[in-house]
Amino acid sequence: MIEQRILYIRESIAEAHRIEAKNHRLRDFLEAKLPELHHAISLPQGNGVDVLQEFITHYIEHVPDFLEALAEITKSAGVYEYAKKFLVIAEDYFFEPPELLEGHDGLLALIDEAYLAHRLIEEVNDRVMMASGLPLSPMDMTLSNIVVHDILGDQFANQLDLAVHYSMESLFETDSFFRNAHFENYLHTHNNDDWKEAIEKWPCLAGDSAIKLKLAHKPQGGSIH
Repeated sequence: MIEQRILYIRESIAEAHRIEAKNHRLRDFLEAKLPELHHAISLPQGNGVDVLQEFITHYIEHVPDFLEALAEITKSAGVYEYAKKFLVIAEDYFFEPPELLEGHDGLLALIDEAYLAHRLIEEVNDRVMMASGLPLSPMDMTLSNIVVHDILGDQFANQLDLAVHYSMESLFETDSFFRNAHFENYLHTHNNDDWKEAIEKWPCLAGDSAIKLKLAHKPQGGSIH
């Protein structure tokens, strides 16, 4: 079932690319946002709009890659039943996006849905790290999520963060997620090999953002001040 859902997400992204090729709404949106970007966001030299568009495109396209990788990794480790709940919620952001996302189409609409999915994965990783000292997965989307938060604007991005918060509360009603022997073994096995095998099989997990932040630490709440 998850394979069909991920295929649907990939098809949605492909259709969004076709829409963008016709209406250029994502590019127009990024052109308007470029002068408003926080000064801490550092773009490489060149056309800023091109850099941002490539960054956003990769950000969106990584969602099904991450979901597929996490499904395969957790299945092979015998902990898929524990990971399935948050994978399904991340997928549902594409199948049944919140009402506050209405009014956008194409790649411009998928920024919002990708942000929800990536923020959910980030929060799951953070909670697992807090409980066990080890991350659930090797990807670190913190920087990318901060940049997208700024692109979306604080008011709207904070609404999306709140939607993720509600999802997290339903995910972690109890700490049984962390008390399974298979789950503990999974974390320690991947920690011991520094996730080398997983990253070799799923290179998307290593991250490839060309955008940097001129910050010494992660801001509270994902915002840049």
